Amino acid sequence: MPELPFPLPTVQQVIFSMIAVLTVFGALVVVLAPNLFHSALGLVAAFFGAAGVYIIAEAEFIGVSQVLIYVGAISTLITFAIMLTRGMMFGATSPRNRQWGTAAIITSLTFLVLVAIVSSVPWPAVGQPISQGHEIIAGLGRAFVNEYVVPFLLLAMLLLVALAGAIVLARDYK
Repeated sequence: MPELPFPLPTVQQVIFSMIAVLTVFGALVVVLAPNLFHSALGLVAAFFGAAGVYIIAEAEFIGVSQVLIYVGAISTLITFAIMLTRGMMFGATSPRNRQWGTAAIITSLTFLVLVAIVSSVPWPAVGQPISQGHEIIAGLGRAFVNEYVVPFLLLAMLLLVALAGAIVLARDYK
């Protein structure tokens, strides 16, 4: 069997690539969607992608906190605001304004600078073990998903019920 001229990606690299695509897609939906509610859904996808990046970087506590705070609370609050202002929910907004060209140029230049920086950094192949200072955070993360899982599940249920309540309040009764 002939040897490939490039190394095959690892499972972690493939998962990171999928999470990165989800995050970029969600961010593009936030910016380009003509419907404000669709933009809010894109924001949820971008928040989930950011949480996935934290989890892949072995910062599970921050990743779970990202899901609870941003996806659970902030996104629900934004959805409430959109749904309770009925006129904005069904109207289409313009995804472009007068600064879109300048923003596209600045975004492209920022992307090129980031690619240059990332390609010039010598990335280590294997992660380092958790040091003494980080054991506290690791213990907190374990407690967060083991001992305190029921309060956070109850909080998730509360947010789900609140979202259902906002949908009922925003409905038109004719």
